[in-house]
Amino acid sequence: MTAAAQTATYREALREALADAMRADGDVIVMGEEVGLYGGAYGVTKDLIGEFGAARVLDTPISEAGIVGVAVGAAMTGLRPVAEIMYVDFAGLVMDQLGNQAAKIRYMFGGQTGVPMVLRTQGGTGRSAAAQHSQSLESWFAHVPGLRVVMPATVNDAYHLLRQALTKPDPVVFIEHKALYVSKGTLDKDKPDAPWGAPVLRRAGGDAVIVAYSRMVHEALAAAETLAERGVEAAVWDLRCLNPMDLDPILESVRACGRAAVVTESCLTGGFAAELSAQISEHCFDRLEEPVIRIAGEDVPIPVAPDLEAASIPTPGLIADAMAWLVSREAPAWA
Repeated sequence: MTAAAQTATYREALREALADAMRADGDVIVMGEEVGLYGGAYGVTKDLIGEFGAARVLDTPISEAGIVGVAVGAAMTGLRPVAEIMYVDFAGLVMDQLGNQAAKIRYMFGGQTGVPMVLRTQGGTGRSAAAQHSQSLESWFAHVPGLRVVMPATVNDAYHLLRQALTKPDPVVFIEHKALYVSKGTLDKDKPDAPWGAPVLRRAGGDAVIVAYSRMVHEALAAAETLAERGVEAAVWDLRCLNPMDLDPILESVRACGRAAVVTESCLTGGFAAELSAQISEHCFDRLEEPVIRIAGEDVPIPVAPDLEAASIPTPGLIADAMAWLVSREAPAWA
């Protein structure tokens, strides 16, 4: 920890990252619905308009397609726009601009121009926002060649990954979790958790490996503590970046213990957990004692009722039970 370390919330770390990037680079602009005078739907851009003015913090019409379309054009002319889409659920409205334009332009133009923009959005459950405002759609973006996808779980990563995203030549989809905005942690502006694209070992353990990202990192860590009380030591890896993705450290960890699970809040079917599970299985097949298991959200629209919403995604108890079964075939009490 350095002298620059401080306690901050996830929301504050994101705001600091934007402010520091805008101070360092006059080409960085912010645009989106209510990002200026209101300060953003979740308060991330609060007070930025006071320091940087309305020419660099732009309140836009309620048109996600317009926001991203303008950001793509601005990026092609040399600016570094940060376009905010209030909810990741609105991704369907921007996928032509994002998937067909932003992701492809540097290739289509032979590198003569690119789209160095960041799309900030938030997803996940935790606020009873119902089926149209609570999804985890990272698999949509990760499937598109040319898009970078980042999902920070910690305060320090929220700051550093956003700062790093604003230096990349390709469009970066930066997905924040709505349940993490008020979480607190150490922000050290001088010390990133890891290089861009690299995972971080959040907890060591030699019996099994849990791979997670975003909010599920914290649920996995809580599950690992419960498992330790049951005599099972689980390593917890925070993926951080879905693309680019350096799996080598995780693969070495899996080879050492022979058991692995992937935890995601996203739906089970066709989710990013399937991609991770496949890669782990392909590269570690000869060392696996059991098949890689996926612990994921239910294949249902997210309910609005708090108890049903909580039951639709993995909990520390569910993760712990699944890992105990993976290691020792110990059946949970409810089985």
